[in-house]
Amino acid sequence: MTGAPATIAVPEVSRAVVVVADGLGAHALRSRSGHARFLAPRAGKGSTIDSGSPTTTAAALATLCTGRTPGEHGLVGYRAYDPSSDRVFNHLSGWSGTPDPATWQRCETVFERASRLGVSSYAVGPERYRSSSYSSAVLRGAEYVAAATMEERVEVVRDLFDRGGRRLVYLYVPELDVAAHAEGWQSSAWLVALEELDSAMSALARGLRAGEGGFVTADHGILDVPASSHVLYDAVPELVDGVRHVGGDPRLLQLYLDEATEESARALAAAWHDAEGHRAWVATRSEAVEAGWFGPTVDAAVTPRIGDVLVAARAQVAYYDSTPENARARSMVGQHGSLTPEEQKVPLVRLGAFE
Repeated sequence: MTGAPATIAVPEVSRAVVVVADGLGAHALRSRSGHARFLAPRAGKGSTIDSGSPTTTAAALATLCTGRTPGEHGLVGYRAYDPSSDRVFNHLSGWSGTPDPATWQRCETVFERASRLGVSSYAVGPERYRSSSYSSAVLRGAEYVAAATMEERVEVVRDLFDRGGRRLVYLYVPELDVAAHAEGWQSSAWLVALEELDSAMSALARGLRAGEGGFVTADHGILDVPASSHVLYDAVPELVDGVRHVGGDPRLLQLYLDEATEESARALAAAWHDAEGHRAWVATRSEAVEAGWFGPTVDAAVTPRIGDVLVAARAQVAYYDSTPENARARSMVGQHGSLTPEEQKVPLVRLGAFE
């Protein structure tokens, strides 16, 4: 269902910018094209790519920043299992230096490769992401430059380019994803963020000069899941029988067993298939690896990080347990993580010399 990252042919330039609009799926952009008069006409079928899986920021941005799939770079989900400490942690908000970002993310970044070639690299985004362990893992080799608004981030790009020399800039836009999680991508808040993005990208494109090119893309798409479509899986004892940890996302659960054998994994997968096979893809770890859910290659060191059983929603549902700790998480409207086209298909808009 997924594969290696796409290779995009572009002309040689002196300065390039890659804009990642978190959560801007191709489906949502097409559906709200009237609010994106700059981006939407440039994001047709020929300008759509597959973000791969899992369709979660933790995995997808690592793929974009390394050119490697999750089976290689090792960030295989939103909530990840660390075999060395036998714990599940949140890549984006629960990672505080352990495991070591320098080794947990296992691949060289594009910024490190650029540095070897004499290209200066920068990551532009909100201040709150500057010092996170996740940023340390996926933005290695880039100098972080903080800017609060989309407009200010575009101005930073122009300033960096004006300094001359060969430069690579990664520009991160979290606003659409934040709005979608809180209120859904069909909300007025998401439309406001889309219109702001569209205006900022138009300004960015107008400011590009000879020898400068850019891309606008996303890490994943998104869909809205109402609370009435939450599936509280722990209400069915057979679905948590022998489960020690739960990782992944509500739309792509990764279940880790107390006693992990192929036989016990198959038994749990069968129980899930009986209960949820009408609205989810269910696979054991070996089946998911063989099917390419984590890319064409899964390194031996990464394999234990993947759940023994995986449950990927294909209907408009999300999987939660009913514990009080999950009450806040269940307020989230916009969801992603699974293998549907709404989550996997993202735009790839070319700017400047790349048009």
